[in-house]
Amino acid sequence: MAMDPLALAPELLLLLGAVLTLLTGSYLPRQRQWPARLIAALALVGSLAAAVVQAAGDDRMVYAHTYAVDGPTHTARVLVPLAALAVLALSVERTRGDRREAEFSVLVLLGSLGSVLLAGASDLLVLAVAYLLASFPLYALAGWARDARGAEAALKTYLLGALLGITLLLGVTLLYGLAGATDYAGLRDALGGAPRAALAVGVVALLAGLLFKAGAVPGHFWVPDAATGATVPAAAFLTTVPKIGGLIALARVLLAVPDSVVDWRLLVAAVATAGMTLGNLAAFGQRDPLRLLGYSTVGQAGYALMAVAVAGREDALRGLLFYLAAYALTNVGAFAVAAALPTRTTLGAYRGLGRHRPWTTAALAVCLLGLVGTPPTAVFVGKLTVFSATWDGGLAWLVVVAALNTVASLFYYLRWLAPALTPGPPETAPVEDARPWASTTAVGAAAATVALGVAAGPVLAVLPDGLLR
Repeated sequence: MAMDPLALAPELLLLLGAVLTLLTGSYLPRQRQWPARLIAALALVGSLAAAVVQAAGDDRMVYAHTYAVDGPTHTARVLVPLAALAVLALSVERTRGDRREAEFSVLVLLGSLGSVLLAGASDLLVLAVAYLLASFPLYALAGWARDARGAEAALKTYLLGALLGITLLLGVTLLYGLAGATDYAGLRDALGGAPRAALAVGVVALLAGLLFKAGAVPGHFWVPDAATGATVPAAAFLTTVPKIGGLIALARVLLAVPDSVVDWRLLVAAVATAGMTLGNLAAFGQRDPLRLLGYSTVGQAGYALMAVAVAGREDALRGLLFYLAAYALTNVGAFAVAAALPTRTTLGAYRGLGRHRPWTTAALAVCLLGLVGTPPTAVFVGKLTVFSATWDGGLAWLVVVAALNTVASLFYYLRWLAPALTPGPPETAPVEDARPWASTTAVGAAAATVALGVAAGPVLAVLPDGLLR
């Protein structure tokens, strides 16, 4: 058994940061807890630095083949802290002075830890524990504001998460019963002769739980309510970070199931089709920008699932990881714009924004067009890579569906962007307050998504081409 605590240094730093942030917040005055947020930020930076250092080492399995320290895990270790840092930055004005300010930072750290563990899990039991660790902070984040809308968001997120969490545990139980092992290597060796019907039930049950984490159909019902009911910083975290761990975990565990026994590739392709189509159709009629973004994230999960459907191909894994990086930057940037303009709660309220807030408007334009997949943004390269891998993987029909959905999505993104670029008074007179941290985060995320798109070639070259098995 490989017992190497240093191999888990990035994860341990997140855990230590959460404990120190909680203790610090407990002993500080309730209206002056910024040192707790600073400790949380330092823990994220430390975890990120440790991940970069470890990425230069050799891939390996640790703790009796239950955790993979490989390229996809390294990628999650980098993306998750970066996204969490951006969320902490855009949350400064919203959480500053609140008596639960330290709690917000603790929940961000614990949710980040759960997402990273999901990405690296190579054992069904570790996967189940990581799912729970990644879920409970999300429920608390959804209701962090303790208002009526937050309570509704937390309740819906919890009920669906608990239901699909039990479903995931059912899948874990079935697969263990069929294979007699919980590590993925043991599953691959034993499931080839398993009864087809029982294996299919186990795979579907396992898939349901991970689709909840990814915010994908059919586990998506909580997403739009959480996007509008939670605070904007919490919504940015809820719709971004869990997707990173959930989708990598999905690709890793499904590759342990023989597709010759259960055609899980077709099932994932069908889920991807439903996700991108339902997400886009539901977003068409939205007038609340946050709810629009919520349904947008459901559609984006559908595009990412295309890479999972052809998992096992080198270009598919690279495309998935690059797409997750591009999506994280762009989605956080869009939510940061909403955080910078909290009183503009309808699309019409953004009218005339370009004249009064040109930099914020530019960030909004880059992020919304980026979510469509417009060059030279990073999502464009991510979609191109995923579409190419899916086509080469024999699912040309899925690429056609995705292309049609991409064109259709332009409509509702422009419904938000057009008023911002149109001169004239807003639909309702907003009372603006200065939120420089959120505005700066939005501009920085927009610049980063363009920079990543321009530098896509070198980045794709260093991304891993396979999972450690």
